[in-house]
Amino acid sequence: MIKQHTSNHSATLFSYDGIPLALDYRGQGSPLLLFIHGWCCRRAYWQPQIDFFSPDYTVAALDLPGHGDSESGARSGWGVKPFALDIVAAVKELKAAKVILIGHSMGGAVALEAARHLGETVAGVVLVDTFVIDYGGLTVDAVQSIVAPFNENFTAAVTALVDQTATSATPSDLKQKLAREMAAADPTWAMPAWQDLLSWNPQSAFEELQVPIHAINGDLIPASARERCRPFVIETLVPGAGHFLQMEDPSGFNLVLKKILLRLC
Repeated sequence: MIKQHTSNHSATLFSYDGIPLALDYRGQGSPLLLFIHGWCCRRAYWQPQIDFFSPDYTVAALDLPGHGDSESGARSGWGVKPFALDIVAAVKELKAAKVILIGHSMGGAVALEAARHLGETVAGVVLVDTFVIDYGGLTVDAVQSIVAPFNENFTAAVTALVDQTATSATPSDLKQKLAREMAAADPTWAMPAWQDLLSWNPQSAFEELQVPIHAINGDLIPASARERCRPFVIETLVPGAGHFLQMEDPSGFNLVLKKILLRLC
């Protein structure tokens, strides 16, 4: 059951295994736009989109377990598929007849897996710079080489990740904010979630889903990932954009997303 709070249109709902999750939602009508953040991120990173789209849609953004204002609870299994089950539980609690899942980075992977469970409830999936890493194309050795610096020094590795996924379009104060907030995540759950994400393969979701899948990508998507996604995904490229393009230029991003939503609704 959703517990509603009086401030900032906030509420508490529950994960598939009973963990309290912080939620922001507002607006009315169908479909529901459900925004899903990335690894070690938080729902507040979607605030410009919540503000922009709420006059025309029901909009919601939640903090996945362990992230932002949500607890980690007693969960022992961390990764894309458990997070996807959390999204499924949220859609059911919100009683959405139709939903468009919009996921940034890891959130896109979570959206694809959640869509497999939600069936005809899903009107479309929007991936926001999800394949900045070529998920499905990484060897075991490649995964371990990516993970190793995070095991050695989590804070330094997160800071380096933010820097590596930025472009000249990424404001320096945004980079500092992201590095500070993402590095505050608890490695106890963040590291198994990271390793699981790096090992995740999108192929089954791509082949199974019958709904439109759109991607809004910046400059950093590797050619191998673009080739992997091309048969299944309609891409919109935002030239010059870094990984957090919805935060770098919220107004420009919102206009791109608005055009996609008009095709899906």
